[in-house]
Amino acid sequence: MKIHVNACNQTHDFEVPPGEKILDAGLRHGIALPYECGSGTCGTCRARLVSGDVDDPWPEAPGRRLLKREKGEFLMCQGLARADCVLEVPVRVEPMAEGTCVPGHLAGVVRRWTPLTHDVVHLELELERPLRFEAGQFVLMGIDGIAGRRAYSMVNYDRPASHLQFVVKKKPGGRVSEWLFASNVTGASVELFGPLGRAIFTPDLAQPILCIAGGSGIAGMMSILARACAERHFDRYRGHVYFGVRTARDLFFVDELAAFKAQSPDGLEVTLALSDEGVPDASRRRSEFSWDTGFVHEVAARSMRGRFTGVRAYVAGPPPMVDGSLRMLLREARLSPSDIRYDKFS
Repeated sequence: MKIHVNACNQTHDFEVPPGEKILDAGLRHGIALPYECGSGTCGTCRARLVSGDVDDPWPEAPGRRLLKREKGEFLMCQGLARADCVLEVPVRVEPMAEGTCVPGHLAGVVRRWTPLTHDVVHLELELERPLRFEAGQFVLMGIDGIAGRRAYSMVNYDRPASHLQFVVKKKPGGRVSEWLFASNVTGASVELFGPLGRAIFTPDLAQPILCIAGGSGIAGMMSILARACAERHFDRYRGHVYFGVRTARDLFFVDELAAFKAQSPDGLEVTLALSDEGVPDASRRRSEFSWDTGFVHEVAARSMRGRFTGVRAYVAGPPPMVDGSLRMLLREARLSPSDIRYDKFS
């Protein structure tokens, strides 16, 4: 089927085969259609159907609540074309820049499944073919028998990568959580689409870095830190990492963060924040870190006061934490929106 997109600035045409999401097909053809989560949650990829026929296989997608159905709006990340379609998208749409990691479909197999805490697991997937991605990006993961896809940021940075690593937090009532935590899923097959996401680090960035992560939001930050350390970024620019969880029991990747710190002892500082308890004495013995209590964005605001000038900020975590961080960075830190990168999946 043929898809014709009328955007605010120009038109775009591409073809979509039966069974492929309209958003996937457009992105795969190098057209930068609007999206944020790509998984039916945020509503950013909404479009208006001018003509044609689109099927919606996941009517329970959370992002549907933001649509004006009476005007023919639908989510491109969920829509399946059943005929040639003409769409209207209420934003500018450009071709992807030269050198962009263009997303595509690929399969993976779970090779390792490792609990990190009582409610966080580490997954390693072996890919059917290597994937080229930027540090900080994510993929959409689909599991047979579970409606919708879930977005997970890569923990590792390899280019190209034959394996991808993720951290997944257990969510009450979450069908993927139930699948992951019910048993060891080593050997299971999954379908992936990516890479996606604009919260990326590349070596040409000539700015200090600020990372604010809550819980499993640390995943993409680990990829960013891996590439930044490999490029010796912190020899030239400061790095500030704030990782927040509820209690010391919920901490993970502590040794890995310590290894990044050891590579750049003078350029990188790492602060661990506990929101629901004071810092235990045993934790304070890890003197390579700074420790604090409170919500991680509030800890970052106190610690970074007077030091925000020129910073590129990355934010990831649960939606309330991301929202609080963005308010702080815009209102208190006075950062320009162009210097803030974030992903909010839930």
